Amino acid sequence: MKPVVEVISTEMVKPSSSTPHHLRHYNLSFIDQITPQVNNSMVYFFDADDVANKFNINEVSDHLKKSLSQVLTHFYPLAGRLISENLIVDCNDEGVPFIETRVSCHLRHITDNPSLADVSKLLPYDMDEMVNTLLGAQFNVFDCGGIAVGVCISHKVGDALSYFQFIKSWAAVTRGEPAEQIRTHFKSSSLFPPKDTSGFYRRTSTIGKHKIVCKRFVFEASVIESLRTKYSQKIENVPEGQQPPSRVVAVSAFLWTRFVAATKKEGSKQIHLVGWTANLRPRMEPPLPEHAFGNYYWYLQTFPTLDEQGECNDDLGSLLRQELSKIDKDFVVKLREREECLNPIREDIFRAIEKGEMVPFSFTSLCRFPVYEVDFGWGNPTSAVPPTWKFKNLVSLKDTKSGGGIEAYVSLTEDDMAKFERDVELVAHVSTTGLK
Repeated sequence: MKPVVEVISTEMVKPSSSTPHHLRHYNLSFIDQITPQVNNSMVYFFDADDVANKFNINEVSDHLKKSLSQVLTHFYPLAGRLISENLIVDCNDEGVPFIETRVSCHLRHITDNPSLADVSKLLPYDMDEMVNTLLGAQFNVFDCGGIAVGVCISHKVGDALSYFQFIKSWAAVTRGEPAEQIRTHFKSSSLFPPKDTSGFYRRTSTIGKHKIVCKRFVFEASVIESLRTKYSQKIENVPEGQQPPSRVVAVSAFLWTRFVAATKKEGSKQIHLVGWTANLRPRMEPPLPEHAFGNYYWYLQTFPTLDEQGECNDDLGSLLRQELSKIDKDFVVKLREREECLNPIREDIFRAIEKGEMVPFSFTSLCRFPVYEVDFGWGNPTSAVPPTWKFKNLVSLKDTKSGGGIEAYVSLTEDDMAKFERDVELVAHVSTTGLK
């Protein structure tokens, strides 16, 4: 039986203190400008016993709203409105929607075998829902007394690390830490001044063109280590002191090669593009703190080649390291100052993809991010589940809560997923699948 989510109330939560007049207009940075207007989202699940030991469940909602109001004073742009897609947030303190619901099932019904449809009901917005509010929260209470907190933050103003810094701050204030201890850093538009992006090709235009299916594939730690060993042995003339491929690179390489093997067309001359996102904060001079809020990422592109049998001729880890080595302080200076830095995301690449001449496959990783460090006062979540990204050929990776494994959320077209999930080698390496 599908769970029914009933909305009990919707309230606009406003900052506890007014935003000063000189902060009324928050300018978007160049990287904000070219970021798709989608929502970074996560649903955090907490068992009934963990919550009941600390709070009366009927008081939790009010407690969350009060702490959210305090935190919004420090994260003031999130309580404003996006008034121009590529220019400005009006920090007008209009507040953020806080939705309270009742869910007609046991919490474990969703966490034991999460489905896209069920997880999406626990969030205030869909991933691709176009709204001018920049933050939304939803407080879901299950029949068993367990709760789920779903939070969306617009990608137009913040990347994944910004998202988690906000969530950690909100949780800290909720459990009793002083709001004055919150550290914020809103300087992205001065570090990456806005540019003329009128001719820039936006990837969001591809949303909705394909029926996308997302499924979860879980890799145990022992399997990941075997993949690291396998790919290390394939590398010839390994430089002295070079470490084996990381956990993320090993899983990424495996998933991409299985995708190619499962979907390749006989005689095809298609070019393959494999992309990753890189965090710019530690690569700047001086390095930015982790709590720097905004979009501080860049997209890396590699073009691995295949042999006649469809096997990869290149070591993806080495290709990624080569691209990462280019993202240094000098590159960041050029990115700030020169329009030519748009070239790595050229329109001709997207046109080749649209024509079927190039096959993209992209990875974004939340591994080693503080996904589970969200303690509102009743302990860390028992589970944290993202909704699917509705982009074709995109993989989102995150750590399992324990055991050193990795969860891969793979988004493909229906036809490609049907082939991919039947791949014998893939099935032999994953322990569980889900998220339909």
